[in-house]
Amino acid sequence: MGFKCGIVGLPNVGKSTLFNALTKAGIEAANFPFCTIEPNTGVVPMPDPRLDQLAEIVKPQRILPTTMEFVDIAGLVKGASKGEGLGNQFLTNIRETEAIGHVVRCFENDNIIHVAGKVNPAEDIDVINTELALADLDTCERAIHRVQKKAKGGDKDAKANWPRWKNACRTWPKRDAAFAGPDGRR
Repeated sequence: MGFKCGIVGLPNVGKSTLFNALTKAGIEAANFPFCTIEPNTGVVPMPDPRLDQLAEIVKPQRILPTTMEFVDIAGLVKGASKGEGLGNQFLTNIRETEAIGHVVRCFENDNIIHVAGKVNPAEDIDVINTELALADLDTCERAIHRVQKKAKGGDKDAKANWPRWKNACRTWPKRDAAFAGPDGRR
């Protein structure tokens, strides 16, 4: 099996349309936000000329091509990391993938609703990237607190790893934060 790619973007940008084009699934793609609530999945074989060449040489009884699983994930809106829209569900679904394909609307059409009321691809990209970064930050903070709690409780591995965690947090360019170690010192 190959890897899982989540198709993400704001509502009504064409995620389900792209999913249908890739998987030939025929799922509903409608002109209203959150047409997709539960993620749709489809597995697609990935052509590989090298596999064909190897099969010509080896002549196996069966050829099993690699595959990619595409996941059509509900649209994300500004504030999703704080629970807006289907944010928490979206972020849970995206964490289950190994790759992200970001669909951005770059066309004007008065008949297709845009969640922000206007088409601005740069702003739309920023919204998605910001929400993903905030969700990642939240995940990291929870992991840091778990390590810190274990270290305070005497866990040797956690104590040994705490300086690495602390250093990683201090050198992260997107954020300025001070973390206390297991002993309460910085």
